[in-house]
Amino acid sequence: MESINISKKLSSFTEHWNPKIIAELNGQHVKLAKLKGEFVWHSHALEDEMFFVIDGQLLLHFRDKTITLNAGECCIVPAGIEHKPEAIEEVSIMLFEPATTVNTGAVTSDKTKTKLERI
Repeated sequence: MESINISKKLSSFTEHWNPKIIAELNGQHVKLAKLKGEFVWHSHALEDEMFFVIDGQLLLHFRDKTITLNAGECCIVPAGIEHKPEAIEEVSIMLFEPATTVNTGAVTSDKTKTKLERI
């Protein structure tokens, strides 16, 4: 057991849309990511996904609405719900999701990451 300094972990990378694993519990990965721009429309057939905004503002687009998340706010996207994250300016987030979750679900794009770095 050890303390995890979120700010220090975030300062260790600059790339966008490339989640980093910082911890694991009960088959779930805790990930940090920096986002900027638009992601791809996708869903996760079997996995719920939790987005927690650390810094900045994240737009979560759904087919019927858009949710705006500011620092300190979170949203859980249930399995099977199509969504598209967007960050107008850089945003830092923490994700909680099953270890088996691929960031783009069944969609393959240049943003798909299948092997994540543990920091």
